Amino acid sequence: MKEGQPLDPREISDLDRVIHSPTRLKIMMVLMSVEEADFTFISRAADLTRGNLSANLSKLKESGYIKIEKKFIERVPKTIASITPVGKKALEEYGSILGPILDQLRE
Repeated sequence: MKEGQPLDPREISDLDRVIHSPTRLKIMMVLMSVEEADFTFISRAADLTRGNLSANLSKLKESGYIKIEKKFIERVPKTIASITPVGKKALEEYGSILGPILDQLRE
């Protein structure tokens, strides 16, 4: 979208549908703010149930946006997630498309 041009509703079609889900967007935002996070931290930070989080982590992993590792911390199994470079780029591109659309709506 170029400055001074009218809003083109077709641009919304360019948004990444994987990230555009509110649940997955919350997860991505949490992971952008930390190096890595365990399942419980993400669940609490994004206010998600365990089942909802698990399903959406799988979708993000399939897309290559996050990496999931199983670790033992003090003999307790933990699921650790981190955002990948591909995920960071996808989130930045999402913002670069959505940001100007929202800016123009505010005018």
